Amino acid sequence: MDFVFEVIDKTGRKIHLSKERWGEHIRLLHPDLIEPEELIKVIENPDKILESDRDENVRWYFLYNKNKKKHLKVSVKYLNGEGYVITAHYTRKIW
Repeated sequence: MDFVFEVIDKTGRKIHLSKERWGEHIRLLHPDLIEPEELIKVIENPDKILESDRDENVRWYFLYNKNKKKHLKVSVKYLNGEGYVITAHYTRKIW
């Protein structure tokens, strides 16, 4: 599988973003996300990491963007010790 990026998160876990997920989901549904580097910043240095209330294998990474006055939320699913980005978007609140 081809990756847009593969990074280590703040807790030492490997996370990747597939080209398919970036091009066919995130960029398509959330065109306000311009560059994959935005997601890398959130994963490497989030303000907060929360466990999803719907799936115990999913973590939500948040980083506040002062210019947009919103948090960039990156959702990561973990399987077999490695994570992959399932979606990302801006949100006004952390929950």
